[in-house]
Amino acid sequence: MSSETSPQSPNAKPRVAVVFGGRSSEHAISVVTAGAVLRAIDRTRYDVLPIGITTDGRWALTADDPDRMAIAERSLPSVEQIAEPGTGDVVLPVAPGRREVVYSEAGSVPKDLGDVDVVFPMLHGPYGEDGTLQGLLELAGVPYVGSGVLSSAVGMDKEYMKRVFTSFGLPVGPYLVMRPREWETDQSGALARIGGFADEHGWPLFVKPARAGSSMGISRVTAAADLPAAIEEARRHDPKIIVESLLLGREIECGVLEFEDGPRASLPAEIPPVSSHDFYDFEAKYIDSADGIVPAPLTAEETSRVQDLAVRAFEAASCEGLVRADFFLREDGEFVINEINTMPGFTPISMFPRMWEASGLSYPELVDHLIQTALRRATGLR
Repeated sequence: MSSETSPQSPNAKPRVAVVFGGRSSEHAISVVTAGAVLRAIDRTRYDVLPIGITTDGRWALTADDPDRMAIAERSLPSVEQIAEPGTGDVVLPVAPGRREVVYSEAGSVPKDLGDVDVVFPMLHGPYGEDGTLQGLLELAGVPYVGSGVLSSAVGMDKEYMKRVFTSFGLPVGPYLVMRPREWETDQSGALARIGGFADEHGWPLFVKPARAGSSMGISRVTAAADLPAAIEEARRHDPKIIVESLLLGREIECGVLEFEDGPRASLPAEIPPVSSHDFYDFEAKYIDSADGIVPAPLTAEETSRVQDLAVRAFEAASCEGLVRADFFLREDGEFVINEINTMPGFTPISMFPRMWEASGLSYPELVDHLIQTALRRATGLR
């Protein structure tokens, strides 16, 4: 596998392929995020190639039009809405050392779209944020923003994320994992096991897809009778589910960025309770725009502790580029890590950019920092 970079003429601008959309249930949020990044990239410093992945997995050329990629009147955008006319596919290079991107349409000569120096993968959820796209880019020898294959996979799978954190001494809350075969072969036994978990840790429980984000498919369950529907809702997004107990406390988030001298944490933020929602679900995050408090009203000692835990989580999962780490500050004053996101929400009003803006890095500077970090990094084993 090559770790070489393609030669550039002294006056050439690095070419950034912004890849977004995808096959997961977070398709629309990926489009929104990519629109914000496209608007922020400094076109005097970079050439940009927007590439959308449709919900059925086709790679398409799209319009470079951020205004059409925003949520409008509670309506979510899609790649299909902004794809360029035609049925052709965008094809990334498959040989290390080659960076050209090709547009191929049946019955036509393939069109060379030029070389790509770095990919900014604005994909959320499976088939993009989970190491699959990262593996493709490693095979092609193309640098990219964010974590590598292993850390992306760990960051997507809540079970193995918690196992990694536990092995590194990070505090996690009680949880139970139900794999597909258990539900498909013995539903009554599975429900009994979850009931036993509730007897030990109490109601309510949160039933979640094990490998999804943006609060997709999550249900707050207050009684055993509601478990089957919650499980089926989670399984619409992932056949493996995770059940977590309620952790009483404040929701605190912290951003981590990779710098040349190592990872650093941002000022933390707090997600206050949303009165119109049972918990911080998809609509609270993206439709009704629940406001986070930045910086979080913490003591200096609490701020320092959560920043340290966020950096420890980043390093425990071997992350690169960026991470948002989510915590609960319990009533006893202890922090418990809930999860990390290796490609967090990234619009200017998302918590990760807001935390870094409060820490002295504007949104355009943040985008530039991530691109430059990726350009400095080789592909392959590192």
